[in-house]
Amino acid sequence: MKKIGLLPKLILAIIIGIGVGMLGMEVPIRLLATFNGIFGNFLKFSIPLIIIGFVAPGIGDLGTGAGKLLGVTTAIAYISTVLAGSFTYFVNTAVFKMILKTGSMLETADNPEHALLSGYLTINMPPIMDVMTALLMAFILGIGIAIVKGHAIKDIMNEFQKVVEGIIRNIIIPFLPLHIAGIFANMTYAGQVATILTVFSKVFAVIILLHITILLILYFIAGGMAGANPIRLLKTMLPAYFTAIGTQSSAATIPVTLNQTKENGVNTGIAEFVVPLCATIHLSGSTITLVSCAMAIMMLNGMSITFGTMFGFILMLGVTMVAAPGVPGGAVMAALGIIETMLGFPPTLTSIMIALYLAQDSFGTACNVTGDGAIAIIVNKIAGFKLEKNSKEFFDNI
Repeated sequence: MKKIGLLPKLILAIIIGIGVGMLGMEVPIRLLATFNGIFGNFLKFSIPLIIIGFVAPGIGDLGTGAGKLLGVTTAIAYISTVLAGSFTYFVNTAVFKMILKTGSMLETADNPEHALLSGYLTINMPPIMDVMTALLMAFILGIGIAIVKGHAIKDIMNEFQKVVEGIIRNIIIPFLPLHIAGIFANMTYAGQVATILTVFSKVFAVIILLHITILLILYFIAGGMAGANPIRLLKTMLPAYFTAIGTQSSAATIPVTLNQTKENGVNTGIAEFVVPLCATIHLSGSTITLVSCAMAIMMLNGMSITFGTMFGFILMLGVTMVAAPGVPGGAVMAALGIIETMLGFPPTLTSIMIALYLAQDSFGTACNVTGDGAIAIIVNKIAGFKLEKNSKEFFDNI
């Protein structure tokens, strides 16, 4: 018997979650929320381990050129994020004038998290270190392995990588569909998310179209460089996209993103180096969402919007969101400081910004992680590797 694939499981989990939420029965939803609380805390605990387990050996396996490749990957991710934000500004400037009424009163929206049901119990699982510390540790260990060229530390890190892979394969991946079902059940039950989506449905439609456009641009660039069919490459990444919609976390989606990136034929060492790194530093989808929500709020409240102000905001977003935790809503939380200081948002508008972002966060995260796969293909080409599959055959298989 053929096993059900990951993508059908994820889609089925979303449908079941929405169905449970619509029934409105608190007990099953709270049971799912209890599981989500425990599983979510385990994910947070695992994220630094995943980063160290994949990034450090990945850098070490790349050899002495790892430092240069790290700089190249970081530059590509930052440029992608800034260009996505700039593109968003120009599109929104033209489109929002047609779909929004400048200066109209914005309906007050509560933070959707307040309406979510809590679990019956919580088990705290504090990570042994934060994400940035894990990244720095991984860089130091990986570059050290590449420079020293010894076998002791390298062997330890390779074995640690196998341990992390076992956790992913035997715990995280099997329970992801249940986790996603619980998230959608709770969000559907809460109702306030649906209300916010109704009020800003036109804005959110523009955001989704911008996400799709950016992904197409990224994959046409990646496919052109690698000599592969960009549509086929993008289709292979769909399980990562749908996983991110459910988890709302780039870091929690790393296992799926990594697997699908390898399915696209990216060298294993490159994939295991680029994907965990980009999960933290490549946030083009989140930037599109933040810029769009900020511009909509500013326009509806009659605030001045200039390219100079927004471009400075976008440049800072690319830097500050690197410190964003890989958890739901992490990007907007990291960006609150510059939203207040650079855009002049008072506390009321900041609260509305948080609510709007949280209501649409999953799609921005999905764009982030799917774009990571394109960056991995580009870096793979720059590093001198070819896709391990005969990508030219992709044209005949669509």
